[in-house]
Amino acid sequence: MDYTRRSFVKTTLTAGAAMAVSPRLAFSADNAVKVEVLNPANRVPVSMIIDDSTCLVNMAHFGIPQFGEVFPEQYKQDWRKLPREIPDSFVREFGEWSLEHGVKGKYSVVPYPACTGWVNRFIPGWTTRELQDSLALIRSTIMPNWDIHPEMISHTRVIDIKTGRPFEKATPEFMENWEWSQNKSVDELAAYQAYALQILKDAGLDCEGITTPGGYASRNQNNLALSTLQAVRDVYGADIPHYFRDLFTEKGKSVAPQVLYPSGLEGPDPKCVVSILGCTGDWFGGWDGLVPGDVDKFITEDLQRGRMVDVIESGEPAIMVCHWPGIYFNGDKIGFNILKQIVKRLNQKYDHLTWMKLSDIARYWAARELTAITVNDNSIKLKAPFAAPDFTLKIDSAVKNVTLKNGAPLNRVTRANDLKTNTLFTDKTGTLLCFDLKKGDTELIL
Repeated sequence: MDYTRRSFVKTTLTAGAAMAVSPRLAFSADNAVKVEVLNPANRVPVSMIIDDSTCLVNMAHFGIPQFGEVFPEQYKQDWRKLPREIPDSFVREFGEWSLEHGVKGKYSVVPYPACTGWVNRFIPGWTTRELQDSLALIRSTIMPNWDIHPEMISHTRVIDIKTGRPFEKATPEFMENWEWSQNKSVDELAAYQAYALQILKDAGLDCEGITTPGGYASRNQNNLALSTLQAVRDVYGADIPHYFRDLFTEKGKSVAPQVLYPSGLEGPDPKCVVSILGCTGDWFGGWDGLVPGDVDKFITEDLQRGRMVDVIESGEPAIMVCHWPGIYFNGDKIGFNILKQIVKRLNQKYDHLTWMKLSDIARYWAARELTAITVNDNSIKLKAPFAAPDFTLKIDSAVKNVTLKNGAPLNRVTRANDLKTNTLFTDKTGTLLCFDLKKGDTELIL
């Protein structure tokens, strides 16, 4: 059995009650007009997933000996040489750079990092003031551009949620990364995940999703999806829960988000959960901050090749995956510098990208997949269970004027790249319409 922390995924959801739906096409009664849902503002979403981050604690320093106790032949890194802390000065540097360059994504906050202490209470080795300052820094500098996720409770040992203590045995069956989660029911997983979410809520952090540590629920993915839907709604009341578990790196493999378990779409309380898929490996600095990455794996210097190029050219969301210890890289910031080069090269090559949080991508895909669209001779009617900004349609014919019913006309732009909310663009291939989709009924008058 493969016990790697997060293997490069080769499986998807097993057969069962989950339902993933495909992008919608709508036709007029005589099939004369076709309507297609495009990416937001006809741009390709890009994003970044940061795993193994938390307050103050370097998860590699404290996690490696716990992993090594279970698999001594696999985890032989000299963890004592790694810094015990990833300082808030680096969190601030990274967060301010992200704000300046518009880089967005997901940033984990492990609630009980490697069993060192609780982010909503205290972490031994740091003062209460240092912990509170670290949380305040995340709220002010990270949260504007990054979703916050728990990465289960400890990311190492499984916690008995009745006592708050790790189970006694350090075996794969009692590690979050491996066996414990593979045979748990929806309710058991939901209770465990809700425990993690509640810690972050108590710490004053907002969440709309979760991240799985390593192989958590890799063979139990239907229950993982349903438990995420249950736990995130129960603790935070999030409209569209989402989670990150899987990544695919092979060329040609779809990495589009999966909209799962939709229900109640006609009623006042629609539900679904979205599985967000990464498209890269950690080619920044490794999960332990010991393996230097390579910017060319993402996008080469000549801007012609690399995994990000492949996915962006496909039009699907291009979501990079990394680990916080590798971004910091023991103070050398190798992963951070690789990220800066990636962003520079992407900006040189493309002018039609949009950086989005995972929650924003999840919302758009839920609206994209679940909105019912009907076309009449002079109107397009949409019935949406979820609202979504910059909702974009393509009509396969030229339209001179379009007005939102009970609203303003869409303003014409002369370039497709200038498309934004309440605008339209027309060329010989058809017409693009961009507007804020509201929950419920929307009608476009042609």
